[in-house]
Amino acid sequence: MNTTINLSNTSYEKTLTYTNHVSFHIKEVTITNTYNNEKIYAKIYIPDIDGKKLPAIVLSHGYNGCGDDFETECTYFAQHGYVAVAYDFCGGSTKSRSSMPTTKMTIFTEKSDLISVFNFVKNLDYTDNSKIFLLGGSQGGFVTALAAEELSNQVSGMILYYPAFCIPDDWRQNLKEFKQLPHELDFWNMKLGQDYFESVLKINTFDEIGSFPNNVLILHGNRDAIVPLKYSNKAINLYSKAHLYVIEDEEHGFSPKGVDFAKKTVINFTNKI
Repeated sequence: MNTTINLSNTSYEKTLTYTNHVSFHIKEVTITNTYNNEKIYAKIYIPDIDGKKLPAIVLSHGYNGCGDDFETECTYFAQHGYVAVAYDFCGGSTKSRSSMPTTKMTIFTEKSDLISVFNFVKNLDYTDNSKIFLLGGSQGGFVTALAAEELSNQVSGMILYYPAFCIPDDWRQNLKEFKQLPHELDFWNMKLGQDYFESVLKINTFDEIGSFPNNVLILHGNRDAIVPLKYSNKAINLYSKAHLYVIEDEEHGFSPKGVDFAKKTVINFTNKI
């Protein structure tokens, strides 16, 4: 299903549900990646609600980003009764507080980070492990989709902001000029290593995703110059329960108004599951 949203028209607000805001606190933790023993820095936004297990949302940032990129969303989700967990991918940015150099990061090391964080969240004594959602943006959206294929029904629902399903295609094009894969390459203010290129060139995105059985929500701006909208349009046809919101005049990385719409739409989505 595909819906186009014009943020200058506030009629969409009538479709969104709201709950009373609750207070929350933030806990910093270090999580061990169970695949490679790297250390993952994370912040947990914990609603101040006693006596019940709470639903959770795990948020995965984009290329050369960090968990704090989702501070607005985490605050909002926690205020609405969700445990929100945002973390730094190992080697995922020049400002990552997790271990590992950026030259060792690949799509698959990030996938292993996410699965390790998911398992950590699932075993917290205050989370409802039957209601855990994954949210990812850009490269983190691609990684989230890959992880959801493996985790399957353990994940209650998946939310993707402008998921970078184009990454393998882009690198196949970008690396054509090289006679052999570069040992290291500076890309968008971050140094990547040969492992990244070797692994990503083996992926055909739409052979890797689409079998996740539960609800999928994708939000994508129609002016995204980094990830063409056609990739999200193709993705929703692979999933059995997918809804794409095309947000008019939004680019790659939402405006404050776009973020406001997105976070409210996410809670509306998760509250119905």
